[in-house]
Amino acid sequence: MFGMPAKWYDNPKGHSEVDEHRDVLPDGLKKGRGAGLNPASRFETTRLHVLGDHLDRIQLDAEDDAPSNQIKTTIYRDKSKSIINKVDRENSPDINYDWSLNPYRGCEHGCIYCYARPYHEYLGFSSGIDFETKIMAKLNAAELLREELAAPKWNGDTIVMSGITDCYQPIEEKLKITRSCLEVLAECRQPVGIITRNKRILRDLDLLTELASHHAVHVAISLTTLDPKLAAIMEPRASAPADRLKAIRELSKAGIPVTVMTAPILPAINDRELPALLEAAAEAGAVNAGYTLLRLPWQVKELFLDWVKRHFPDRASHVESLIRSAHHGKLYDAAHFDRRRGVGPFAEQIKNIFTVFKKRYKLGEPHPPMSRAAFRKPGKGGQMNLFG
Repeated sequence: MFGMPAKWYDNPKGHSEVDEHRDVLPDGLKKGRGAGLNPASRFETTRLHVLGDHLDRIQLDAEDDAPSNQIKTTIYRDKSKSIINKVDRENSPDINYDWSLNPYRGCEHGCIYCYARPYHEYLGFSSGIDFETKIMAKLNAAELLREELAAPKWNGDTIVMSGITDCYQPIEEKLKITRSCLEVLAECRQPVGIITRNKRILRDLDLLTELASHHAVHVAISLTTLDPKLAAIMEPRASAPADRLKAIRELSKAGIPVTVMTAPILPAINDRELPALLEAAAEAGAVNAGYTLLRLPWQVKELFLDWVKRHFPDRASHVESLIRSAHHGKLYDAAHFDRRRGVGPFAEQIKNIFTVFKKRYKLGEPHPPMSRAAFRKPGKGGQMNLFG
């Protein structure tokens, strides 16, 4: 980040002591974005706001002048040296996969509650509006993936895409990084699980069908509401509910196992929809279901509470009270397992409702196990090994 024109703000006491007005967006709320704040990174005692062009900024179009109520997405070249990430299961025992692949860092979908927002602070950005508008793209992801799948020690273990940010977010339409990775995965018959809340996954149905023929793909579609107006508030640039149900339907017809993720459940906002969400997903062809309760790590707390007060002023205090009731009186408890489901009467009520309706709509069928039996390493120059 060095060498960029920038504006600096003093923050001698750290992010928790920054005056509130410094986090507010200078020209007010931005159309089509989730966050209404841009808080300083928790790692910084000095605030950096980039004003000029990054040396590795990727120009995708010529629109330099955006209305004051909009912020144009800026894409930066991510220079990561590897693409398959080992999940630290020892320190995160409630995560049920070992390897992840994330083509992007940051996400245009703008879901206010996204637990990945704080990761953007490691890059020198804010977890607020920066997370939605400053996207790091791994343009060489497919090349890195091919090299890593060819490594002698790689044996075809399942990889999960979108463990952090959505691999089918809007910018994927232009960059096609996810598709280029899927082309490598399909060529190698590499097992992969995909999580998304975007209908754009249907674009790659040809590759997903190829993987499914080798029992090498599972898909999870996130469905948080059936109300398009509420969806636009919760997840501004994600696909509408009807389009997500269409994705479940088309994937299921193609023989691809689909799980519906009713995640997250927001107290007093979308919790009453849980039975209807499971029913709609089952009718569309989903065979399994999962859920998580709202998680508010680090500065996501501040962003979420600001969002609730703006959009649901009549129930903001009730929402906060229910969140605290599920986390020992706090806005967030990072204890493993409890962080995803919560504790106490409200959390237990959500669990019981989910269990009853999951059973009613027969959403407990186990997926066929993912298989690496057909995995074959990529050859050099795009040619498969003769005995792969």
